[in-house]
Amino acid sequence: MARNRCLILSSPPEVWDLLSSGPRYGEWVTGTQQVLAADPHWPDVGAQLKVRVGMGPVTLDDTSTVRVCEPLERLELEAQAGHFGAARIAMKLIPWGENTLFILDWHPIRGPGSRMHGMPVDYLVKVRNGMMLTKLARIAEREHSDAA
Repeated sequence: MARNRCLILSSPPEVWDLLSSGPRYGEWVTGTQQVLAADPHWPDVGAQLKVRVGMGPVTLDDTSTVRVCEPLERLELEAQAGHFGAARIAMKLIPWGENTLFILDWHPIRGPGSRMHGMPVDYLVKVRNGMMLTKLARIAEREHSDAA
């Protein structure tokens, strides 16, 4: 499992606004080239988000399904990436004064990723997820300062 934490200088409702907008995932999820489709009832349990991920010409279509949704507190997704298997992505928002402590856990649950699970894979995922949280924080903080 790869776990990342980030203090975001925005309130949990402001951060939740980004998480609850499926079409905006391409702005902050590292590797996303395009959001292909977002269920209109995202992030209700069972809603799906279809994205194209990759680098350059090497792409893969991925479908994320909401498994747990506790508005303003917790969102858990199951990301299915074809032959590469599936991963559980758990996001938790903890109020920290006027800010948000954001915790992201990523864990492979099926496919090759679950068999290669360990230090090298976890390290690469942790680096990717760190970049992702940096983007999320920048967007949330920019929108927070714009609203102030």
